[in-house]
Amino acid sequence: MRAIAFTGFDQPATITELPVPVPEPDEVLVRVRHTSINGFDLGVLGGYMRGVFEHEFPVVLGKDFAGTIAAVGAQVTDLAVDEEVFGVVMRATLGQGSFAEYVAVPAGYGIARIPSGLDDAAAGALGLAGTAALTALDALEPKPDALLLISGATGGVGGYAIQLATARGAVVIATARPGEETDFVTALGAHHAVDPADLVDRVRELAPDGVPAALHLAGDGATVAGLVTRGGRFASTVHFVPAEAADRDLATTDVMADPSRANLDRLAADAAAGRLRIPITKRYELADAATAIADFTGGTLGKLAVTL
Repeated sequence: MRAIAFTGFDQPATITELPVPVPEPDEVLVRVRHTSINGFDLGVLGGYMRGVFEHEFPVVLGKDFAGTIAAVGAQVTDLAVDEEVFGVVMRATLGQGSFAEYVAVPAGYGIARIPSGLDDAAAGALGLAGTAALTALDALEPKPDALLLISGATGGVGGYAIQLATARGAVVIATARPGEETDFVTALGAHHAVDPADLVDRVRELAPDGVPAALHLAGDGATVAGLVTRGGRFASTVHFVPAEAADRDLATTDVMADPSRANLDRLAADAAAGRLRIPITKRYELADAATAIADFTGGTLGKLAVTL
């Protein structure tokens, strides 16, 4: 099968031929049709997961997937061959990934059926970023008509977070540079777009006493946390914890995506019903995945999707 993989630390990811994986008894084999790029992929390729995950080289990149079940393990009873599924590759080691024609994934976690009305290409860009945004919003518990600051709002997680927050009635302040970025976040429902180069002054104009909650996806964490009121909520996907959190009585959350079947079903139902937009802004073929990774590294809007 074709895959985008790297053979060792500090080695580039290239398209290569690998054997089709054999699913374990509790796994299913998915014929991947669509995937997308996430920050996690850059972390893996950059070597930042050394010591965090065991690496089984060659390591195939990719977390999101959408496709068709090609085989099921002997212990799997609730999923069947030919069912259309999507989700996130959730394995204990780094080796198999979704930038490949086939991937074996656990049947009990990180996978759900694609509902009627949800395009499989869109489903392939939903899993990791969507569940990270959902986990963050559940932790922040934004109240109706209350301000929520999203720093780093122009990426995949930010695009989903804006929509999930506004659906709960929050008034979203999204960081975005003037022009294309501002157009992107406001189209997704952000009430205010503020230039990250002038973040503090712009937010203070809207909320002189600070905001009750903030989601930190990018930017200087201390600056973002400093805009949260005493007793407020702060969540970060980049493992930033404010040093003064206890002194200011901040409730902090280090966000980890939770692609449980319930969460995936919830997001997929919203997307199928038109309540959640999948913000794909660019599409690539698998052979062009290196270009897609370079584009992502340089900064982009929304989700970059890859078709196999």
